[in-house]
Amino acid sequence: MTPAADGFRMPPEWAPHERTWMAWPGPNPTFDDPGELAAARRAWASVARAVRRFEPVTVVCGPGQSAGARELLGDGIDTVERELDDAWMRDIGPTFLTDGTRLAAVDWTFNGWGAQEWARWEHDAKIAREVAGLAGVRTYASELVNEGGGIHVDGEGTVLLTETVQLGPERNPGWTREQVEAEIHAHLGTRKAIWLPRGLTADYPPHGYGTLGHVDIVAAFAGPGVVVAHHQPDPAHPDHEVTREAIGILKSATDARGRRLEVVEVAAPTVLEADGHWADYSYINHYVCNGGVVLCAFDDPRDDLAAGVFRRLYPGRAVTLVDARTIFAGGGGIHCITQQQPKI
Repeated sequence: MTPAADGFRMPPEWAPHERTWMAWPGPNPTFDDPGELAAARRAWASVARAVRRFEPVTVVCGPGQSAGARELLGDGIDTVERELDDAWMRDIGPTFLTDGTRLAAVDWTFNGWGAQEWARWEHDAKIAREVAGLAGVRTYASELVNEGGGIHVDGEGTVLLTETVQLGPERNPGWTREQVEAEIHAHLGTRKAIWLPRGLTADYPPHGYGTLGHVDIVAAFAGPGVVVAHHQPDPAHPDHEVTREAIGILKSATDARGRRLEVVEVAAPTVLEADGHWADYSYINHYVCNGGVVLCAFDDPRDDLAAGVFRRLYPGRAVTLVDARTIFAGGGGIHCITQQQPKI
């Protein structure tokens, strides 16, 4: 049986949460310098404390690392120890589902974002089932290689995907678009997929660590029929054309209920390069929690403009800006290091 056949679906991120799950950075190829690792831990802790203002947070730490984590996390944040390779809970953790009265979870197949040379996943491939077990919920295993950052749902039957992730030969060689959609729908309870061609330029080699095109840095649902989309206004940046194409596709798309999408464009930060590569700094990679929105900040003139957009999108929720430049240097953003457990 599949989750959808059993009545489960993935609720939207703005639905009430029981808690947020995160993973603690440990020594690995992503943070192979002690200074970088220390900076990453401070950045992860800043996000955890920001989320904790709104809901409970549990941080999964590697063996022997919880005591040091608690020193940075502070009071009121739970820690547990499990074997880890990296620290991107959105991607390695379970995708939680609900049928309204029960919880379940999807354990996607994980292969290090397409078996990239720098990635390690011996332990991370097992952490979704570990977290689901800690949450006390049933797990449905999927043979599809996929990560939580590669999907975004509206809770009403629509899912956003990118061709270079689910259809990429690094993850799912031989799978057709129809097969991928069938597997996604069967496990998320969706029925309409909107495909974007690719992710942002810095998400691919040789730009350092990346996911080969996750959608949650390009576009995200912000309500039924409403999508926020990354817009790079500077034609000098290659993402100018990437985002122009994605926005055009979204504006012409309809959701599972037949509504034409309202697309809210959010301009990229003004910085074009970071660490010698094209920057993929994006406000789209935000996290919606109970009563709040935790938004990436970049010490950029457009930070406050983006915060204003999200305050209008989420009236009644407090928007908290957290410096995300260290997180982006590791290959992701605030959404990438958080994973919601829905409340039932």
